[in-house]
Amino acid sequence: MEMFQKFLLPVLFIFTYTAIVYSQDQSGFISLDCGLAKGSSYNETTTGLIYTSDADYIDTGNVKGVLPQYRTNKQQQVWNLRSFPDGIRNCYRLNLTREGKYLIRTTFMYGNYDEQNILPEFDVHLGPNLWSTVKIQNASSDVSLEIIHVLSSDYLSVCLVNTNKGTPFISALEVRPLKNTTYNTQTGSLQRFVRLDIGSTDNATFRYRYDVHDRVWWPYGFNEWEPFSTSLAVDANSSNDYQPAPRAMESAVRPINTSNSLDFYLEPDDPTSQFYVYMHFAEIEKLKANESRKFNISLNGKLWYGTLELDYLSTTTVFSPSALSGGKYTFKLQKTGNSTHPPILNAIEVYTVKEFLQAETEEQDVDAITNIKSYYQLKRNWEGDPCAPRDYLWEGLNCSYENDELPRITSLNLSSSGLSGEISAFIMNLTLLETLDLSNNNLTGWVPEFLTQLSSLKFLNLEGNKLSGSVPVGLVEKRDNNTLTLRVGKNPELCQSVSCQKRKKKYVVPVAVSAAAVLVVLTALISLWCLKRRKQPGRKVDVNPNRSYESLELNSRQFTYSEVLRITNNFERVLGKGGFGTVYHGYIDNTEVAVKMLSPSSAQGYNQFQAEVKLLLRVHHRNLTTLVGFCDEGTNIALVYEYMAKGNLEEHLSDSSKNILNWEERLRIAVEAAQGLEYLHHGCKPPIIHRDVKSTNILLNEKFQAKLADFGLSRIFPVEGISHVSTTIAGTPGYLDPEYYISNRLTEKSDVYSFGVVLLEIITGQPVISKSVENDNTHVSQWVSFMLAKGDIRNTVDPRLKGDFDINSVWKAAEIAMACVSPTSTRRPTMNQVVMELNECLGTETARKKESANTFDSKDYIEMTTLNLHTELSPLAR
Repeated sequence: MEMFQKFLLPVLFIFTYTAIVYSQDQSGFISLDCGLAKGSSYNETTTGLIYTSDADYIDTGNVKGVLPQYRTNKQQQVWNLRSFPDGIRNCYRLNLTREGKYLIRTTFMYGNYDEQNILPEFDVHLGPNLWSTVKIQNASSDVSLEIIHVLSSDYLSVCLVNTNKGTPFISALEVRPLKNTTYNTQTGSLQRFVRLDIGSTDNATFRYRYDVHDRVWWPYGFNEWEPFSTSLAVDANSSNDYQPAPRAMESAVRPINTSNSLDFYLEPDDPTSQFYVYMHFAEIEKLKANESRKFNISLNGKLWYGTLELDYLSTTTVFSPSALSGGKYTFKLQKTGNSTHPPILNAIEVYTVKEFLQAETEEQDVDAITNIKSYYQLKRNWEGDPCAPRDYLWEGLNCSYENDELPRITSLNLSSSGLSGEISAFIMNLTLLETLDLSNNNLTGWVPEFLTQLSSLKFLNLEGNKLSGSVPVGLVEKRDNNTLTLRVGKNPELCQSVSCQKRKKKYVVPVAVSAAAVLVVLTALISLWCLKRRKQPGRKVDVNPNRSYESLELNSRQFTYSEVLRITNNFERVLGKGGFGTVYHGYIDNTEVAVKMLSPSSAQGYNQFQAEVKLLLRVHHRNLTTLVGFCDEGTNIALVYEYMAKGNLEEHLSDSSKNILNWEERLRIAVEAAQGLEYLHHGCKPPIIHRDVKSTNILLNEKFQAKLADFGLSRIFPVEGISHVSTTIAGTPGYLDPEYYISNRLTEKSDVYSFGVVLLEIITGQPVISKSVENDNTHVSQWVSFMLAKGDIRNTVDPRLKGDFDINSVWKAAEIAMACVSPTSTRRPTMNQVVMELNECLGTETARKKESANTFDSKDYIEMTTLNLHTELSPLAR
C-alpha cells in the first residue's frame, strides 16, 4: 500500500512523448510564455500547443531567460520568464467568461536566470486571495500550480506577491476551459493534489494532445498490482463529460492475487484538508459471456459505492458530490461474490478544496477605476483587485469593508498625477465616493454636472487645473449647506458662484426661441407629409393622435381595427386565452396568423404591448416568434404573430396530450428554445433579458420547430456590459429565479434559471409545482434532486418514454438542468454553455436512434446505491 503523498514526486520528471496520436482544437486555450517578446508566438514541438507572449496581459516586470544549461530536455515555454523586482504585487489580467469554469496553471522555472543562484520564495494570488506559496528548491526543476476555478466576474487576475524572500517570477501561465457539468463543489475551488495514470505502460508523463483539456497525467504503479493494457481505443465516441485522457484509460491495474482487493489510501499532511476524489474506470479486457467483473468500493471500511460493472472500452467516472474530510482515507476495491474477475482501476484524480473567502471589490467599482486608469493612461502599478486584500490597496484609494458587503471605493486621490483632458465620466460610476482629489493636474473643460449626483461626496478638490465655465449649482449649494468641502481655486477661467449660472441663462432665451421657431417649422412640414400619406390608398394610419410610432418599419406593419376584424373573420376562431387577452386564428391573404387582442382588464397593459412591438421588430432569429404586425387604435390593441400550428410546449408535456414527444424531439425543442434565449443574451447589442421563460411561452410550428414567445416583460440592458439591473419583480411562480426574487437584481442568469425549470419539465413530464402526499407544494427541482441523489435516473425520466433514450444523454441533460437551477446565479452556466451541452446530448441520442431505432442497452445504465447517509457521501457514476 502506498500513500498518495508520494504521488507528488513525479512532478520532477521530464515530459516525454511518443508519436502524437490525438488531435484536438485549442479554441478557448490561453497559453502564455511569460517573457516572450511582444507579438511573438510559436508552436511547442512536443505538445503542439501554441504559445504567445504575455506582454499584452501585464504592464510591469522584466523579461529574462534561464541560463542555457537549464534548457536541456525542457519545453520551450520555460526558457523565458518575467521577474518582478519592483512593487509588492504585480498582476496579470485575462478577460474570460463570467461563471466559466477553468483549469488555471502557473509554471515557475528559476534556471539561475539572475546568476545569483539564490532560490526565491513568494506568494501567488488568485484575485484578492492567496492561492499558494511558491518555494523554488532546485534551479533545474520547474514548479507548477494548478487549480480548477469558477470565475465570479468576466476577468481573471493572477498576481505575484513579494514576501521579502526573493524576487517573484513566472515562466508560463495557462488557462483551459472546462465543462460546467464537471468538477462541481459545494464550496471553494479545486487545487490539484494528484492526477495519475494507473498502470502506465511507458512510465511517461503526458498532457495535450493526449488530453483534450491539457491536464497533466503522471504514471503510477505498485508492486502488488498487475498492470495490463489494450491496443484498442477507449472512448472513441465518449459521452463522459470528464473526458479523462484515452491514453490513461487504455491501461489499468488489478491485484496480482485475483482474490485480493485493490487498496490505496490518502493521508494528507493537514488533517483538516478536504478532498474530492475522481476514479476513472474502463473495461479493457474482452470478457466472455460467462465472465463478469463486478466490485464494490469502500471508504474507511464502509461501503461507498457499489456494485460497479463496467462497459467495454467505455469510461465510467465515480466521484462524491460532497468533500471528504477527517484525516486518513482508505479505499478498498473488492470484487463481489459472483464476479469472476478482480477489480481494476485505470486513472484517478484527487483535488483539495481551496476556499477563497476574501470578497472581490464590487464589479461596478472595478470597471470604473480600470476605465479611469485607461482614460488618463496612468502608469501606476494598479493591478489586481483595487481594494482587496487591504494590504495591497491601490495607491490613492480608500475603500469601505462593511460586514458581508463587497468592498467599495470611497476615496480617489489623483492629485499631481499628470492628468490631462476633461474630468472623466467614469468617475460617476464610483457611486459611494466620499472623497475626490483631482488637484494640481492639467484638466480642462467644464466641471461636469454628474459630480452633483455623487450623493456620498463630502470632499472635492479641483484646485490647480485649467477648468473653465462655472461650477454646477448643485455643488455650490452643497458647499453653502456645509455638506461638501469644495476647493476649485487656481482655475483662472472658472467661475465659482451661482451668479455665473444666472448670467448664462440670459443667453439661453434667444437660443430657446430660435429652437422653438425651428420646431414649429418642422412640425408643420411633418403634418403636411402625414396628411399626404393619409390620402394614399391602402396605407394604414394611426387614428389615435396620442400614439405615435417613429419607425417607418413600425408604421408599415400597423393594421387598423377593421383590418383585424377582416383578418380574424370577426374573431371567429379562438386559439387560447391568457393574461394578455384572447388569441384568435386568422388569415392575411393565404397565410395563417395568430391575433392576440389586449383585454381592457389585462394586468399586463399597454406598456408591455408597446415593449413587445418594439422588441420583436428589432430582433430576428429563427427561434423567436415573428411579429407580422399590430393594431393600436383607441381601446382596440392587438399583436399579429406567425401562426404556430402545434401550440405550446406545455400542452405536449401534459398527461392529456395524445402526442407523446420522444426524447430526440424533446432535446431538439430544448436546443432550439435555448438558441433563441442565447441570441437574446449574446446576439443582441445591448443584451435582452426575457424575464418570463416557461413552457407555455415556447411555441411549436407544424414541423415542431420551437420558438420563444411573449416578450411583454422583457428588459433591455441599458448599457452593454453591465452585470445587472435593479427592477420590479416579474415572472411566473415556479420559474422565477429565487436570487432575483430576493435581491431585485436582474441578470441573464435569471433567464437561465427559468430555462432550467423548463428543461426539468421536458425530462420528467412533471408539473413545475405539484402536491405531495403531505399536501405540501414540491418544486420539480427538489424532486429531481432527490431522485438523482439516489442515482435513480430511470424513474426521473417521463415514464411515457418507456426507456427509449440514451442513458448518458439523459444524465447529461439532467445535470445541465440542475446546474441551471442552482440557487446561486454564479454557479449557473451561460446560455452559450447550455446550447453547447444540449447539442452534445442531442448528438448522442441522434446517433443512438440511427444505430438502432427502438433498442435499449441496459448496460448503459449503472445503478447507484447510496449508503451510510450520515457520512453525507453520495457518489455519482457517469
